[in-house]
Amino acid sequence: MTKVLVVDDDFMVAKLHGRCVSAMDGFTVVGVAHSGADALRAAERLRPDLILLDVYLPDMDGISVLRELRAAEERDPGRPRVDALFITAARDGDIIRSALRAGALHYLIKPFNQAALQEQLRHVAALRARLDDLGEARQEDVDQIFGTRPPGSRELPKGLAAHTADLVERVLRAEPGGLSATQCAEAGSLSRVSARRYLEFFADRGRVEVTLKYGGTGRPERRYRWVG
Repeated sequence: MTKVLVVDDDFMVAKLHGRCVSAMDGFTVVGVAHSGADALRAAERLRPDLILLDVYLPDMDGISVLRELRAAEERDPGRPRVDALFITAARDGDIIRSALRAGALHYLIKPFNQAALQEQLRHVAALRARLDDLGEARQEDVDQIFGTRPPGSRELPKGLAAHTADLVERVLRAEPGGLSATQCAEAGSLSRVSARRYLEFFADRGRVEVTLKYGGTGRPERRYRWVG
């Protein structure tokens, strides 16, 4: 279970973010803070896995909060590391660069809908699980984790997101016998239509093997097995 600390100076916005997190399987809100100082105290007391962090806070900016958390982790090697997802109206390029350098996993610009936040939470969960299971990494693993591709690699077609593709890949790798689109959607908390698009994309690239499973009546079921 991923423990989440929500930090936003607007009480109503913080409440909405908390509800969105609580609606996700595998996530729980352990605290809410409305200032930088409160966020630092809550992080010290609650030791969350993930902090949803606004840039604009009444006493200090969110990037300074994250830097303080990173400094505390350096002083105490045994302290659990916290991941950070910025949720803010700040659009300035220098602020975004500073958030990245401070160690943010991602940066979500307000306003956005609930689906956008939940997709980022799924991305965080998939990334944390991938790192936990990584062991000895291949360059391909590192490129996917850092969201980069080697020169000459093919980009995803319009409408497909890299982190969702990574999630579908991980779901398939965990089931060597293969999955149907419905099973993949359930395992990845995706819609069946969305899962099918990524599965067919992988099949077109030769990374997934497609077989047909025949039942008693109706069309055969397509099953997808990761072959890399």
